[in-house]
Amino acid sequence: MTASTTVRLDVPIDDLFGIHNLPYGVYSLPGRAPRVGTRYGEYVVDLATLLGDDVFAGPSLNPFMAQGHDRWVQVRSAVTAALSEDVPRAAVHSASDVTLHLPFDVADYVDFYASEHHAANLGRLFRPDNPEPLMPNWKHLPVGYHGRSASIVVSGTDIIRPAGQRKGPNDPAPVFGPSVRLDIEAELGFVVGTGSALGEPVSAGRAEKHLFGVVLFNDWSARDIQAWEYVPLGPNLGKSFASTVSPWVVPLLALEEAKVRTPVQEPEVLPYLALDEPWGLDIDLEVEWNGEVVSRPPYAAMYWSPAQMLAHLTVNGAPTRTGDLFASGTVSGPAKEQRGAFIELTWGGAEPVTVAGERRTFLEDGDEVVLRATAPGAGGTRIGFGEARGRVVAARHGREV
Repeated sequence: MTASTTVRLDVPIDDLFGIHNLPYGVYSLPGRAPRVGTRYGEYVVDLATLLGDDVFAGPSLNPFMAQGHDRWVQVRSAVTAALSEDVPRAAVHSASDVTLHLPFDVADYVDFYASEHHAANLGRLFRPDNPEPLMPNWKHLPVGYHGRSASIVVSGTDIIRPAGQRKGPNDPAPVFGPSVRLDIEAELGFVVGTGSALGEPVSAGRAEKHLFGVVLFNDWSARDIQAWEYVPLGPNLGKSFASTVSPWVVPLLALEEAKVRTPVQEPEVLPYLALDEPWGLDIDLEVEWNGEVVSRPPYAAMYWSPAQMLAHLTVNGAPTRTGDLFASGTVSGPAKEQRGAFIELTWGGAEPVTVAGERRTFLEDGDEVVLRATAPGAGGTRIGFGEARGRVVAARHGREV
């Protein structure tokens, strides 16, 4: 008997990677080149084979994203319909059999600072004598800095402990060596699908036409290097050594049920940041440190919205490109157990937390951090984002320089 060339995939409606999610990623099989697929339950489905479209036959989502919003809608509908029927057996692979890659070519990268709770906590830590923890500009614009796209890596990549200059409060002079205050920042990243021309800002109301999807984002941070270098121009080597993203890009189209109003913004924002219905996202993150969940940051608490971040990023006429990525900044809520960075969670190292039976403050070599998240989906389901995983390995240089 000849084996059937098609198969019906039976995925429960409440699976985190069910029919209401359908994220995009890049996968490969042993000995084969990377291609674009979607995650459906415990399967990875090859989209070029499923849809007969060679735009998905390459190693990056960029060619597809560049086709624009109308095409994203069309393809999502086509994938949903195809997976509801028998699919080509050659398109289907077990998720456990594939290697996942960076899903898109990162063009430019900007990191924002959009959580009022995070910004206020750091203000209290760094400026304890100032009765106002926020800087004067913070509630008027989404503060951000331009990062290094080449050091963005996919989940599962080891994180080499960075080396650099640091100067403690009691040190007579700066010293050079591996960071001793290595930290994480639990964030979301927003992927620009279609860019904007030089001199043409993207309005907050048009942002959704440009935003393709969302990834988990861990902005690894060397706090001692950052503290010594960041005045007056902001973060540099304390941030640029590595950032981890999840391999699955959840389409913004899949997150309609997750939209919520942003917190009340007072004072009133300037017109270019205003939206008739300001929207954020009800996404629940969790931070796992050496196998133990130590924090559950709520993205719904973020003060500045993704649309406002993109509007501010381009308001001066800066262009954007397919594959641009901007991250939210650390996601933190009002409670201690909702803080998305260890500098907050341990209050600068003064209040250690217990991790796997040990009292801990900052990251040690061999530590592994995993970010995960879910969001509301259609019909009471939940949307999964996969994970952003990284393990710290020893510095390759520093002591000998």
